[in-house]
Amino acid sequence: MRSHSGWIMSHKTDRSGIYFYEERILSGDRMLGLYFKYHKRKQKPAGRRRQKIPAGFLFVWILVAAVLLCSVIPAKAFVMQPQQRIVHWNNRSKQNSNTLQVDTEQKITDNDLHALSAVLMDGENGRILYDKAGEEVRANASTTKILTCILALEYGDLDDTVVISSYAAKMPDVQLNIREGEEYKLKDLLYSLMLESHNDSAVAIAEHIGGSVEQFAELMNQKAEDIGCMKTHFITPNGLDAKDKHGIHGTTAADLARILRYCIKESPEKDTFLTITRTSVYSFTNLAETRSFTCNNHNAFLNMMDGALTGKTGFTGTAGYCYVGALERDGKLFIVALLGCGWPGNKTYKWADTKKLMNYGLDHYQEHTIKDDILQKTDIPIQYDPNYRRQQDAEKATIAWNCSFSETLLLREDEQITVRYILPEKLGLPLQTGMQIGSVVLSINGKVYAIYPVFITETISGMTWKDFISGYIKYYIDRNYS
Repeated sequence: MRSHSGWIMSHKTDRSGIYFYEERILSGDRMLGLYFKYHKRKQKPAGRRRQKIPAGFLFVWILVAAVLLCSVIPAKAFVMQPQQRIVHWNNRSKQNSNTLQVDTEQKITDNDLHALSAVLMDGENGRILYDKAGEEVRANASTTKILTCILALEYGDLDDTVVISSYAAKMPDVQLNIREGEEYKLKDLLYSLMLESHNDSAVAIAEHIGGSVEQFAELMNQKAEDIGCMKTHFITPNGLDAKDKHGIHGTTAADLARILRYCIKESPEKDTFLTITRTSVYSFTNLAETRSFTCNNHNAFLNMMDGALTGKTGFTGTAGYCYVGALERDGKLFIVALLGCGWPGNKTYKWADTKKLMNYGLDHYQEHTIKDDILQKTDIPIQYDPNYRRQQDAEKATIAWNCSFSETLLLREDEQITVRYILPEKLGLPLQTGMQIGSVVLSINGKVYAIYPVFITETISGMTWKDFISGYIKYYIDRNYS
């Protein structure tokens, strides 16, 4: 395995970590063998003499029957259900092959942060590098608007005309102060939404895209679920505190990071999203050109660290100060999400926590490539029934398998990579190239990161009807004429 900054992959077999899960299912070959043995043990009736049929006549009759049978019945192999075996291999730092060297100075503790919930995510793959109550549901205020923005970009057109409703015009501060009946371009309202965090613009956008706030909320929750946010429940497009029969308007720090990652990495509108959220100042008018507006970006983090990419602030009395932001530097992409990061009087806590987590990621996580060359690809034995084994396959005792993957990960030097093989102990026939026979599980610090399929690399046919009949002929001749 490649070495990066002294981090070298090695592997040892942990024999104590081998477990077996068995299913006692007989193959067709085995059943045939038992059938033969049963009839060999069967007692002949007393006082009866077996009448022998001329060998030549019998042989010709069976041969004709076999030809006819094979011509109308397709060949079908009997497959033995394989046992499953799980084997653990631990890959440790070569600094010490038996014990992991943990640098305690690399650790960041929950007490180091002001936020009630916090997450540091590898933005390239979504792996959580650090979390403090990262899966606890909390109100998230205007950080909600990142999802409102990306949905509007995906479902609408920037040149759409948005007509302002009376409901949208009545939203509380912070507001653009739009008026009922006015018309605006969707593009302009999106800048109002993301730069100044205007609540009335959010509702106008939601009504335009979804038909109503309620229908837009359904779109929001469906999109969140599609992204993998299982604990997110949004009621409003602006993040104002709300509650319904399903619970509060809220999410988790981990889910919020996942939403921002989608916005900047996976959405087909990611470039437009970044353009809007990185703009410093934006001016526009209503379509009648009777009113003009100027919006300023209030994401102070954009000017705090080199590589600051995007982000969104939020505050309500319930949520406290919230923030979600991204930074890209030295080929690394980090996302930080903070919920409940202080209340009035502690407005700067979110910036302190964001910088602390970003610097922690930059200082202690290095890029490493984990490839399938770390695997120990031991061939799997082929199971043949001792009562029926074709001579042409007698020399083929094992079969090779393949599992391909390559992962580029941000890792600390003390992190433990574990590879777990879920493979059959033996394989019965037939076998075909490309058949999936198991899995390889890659875990980091005991947490599953990815599961990769295992395939066999060649084809070996199983027992056909022709094989079955020839075997029975052999059995009959051995029984009656040997």
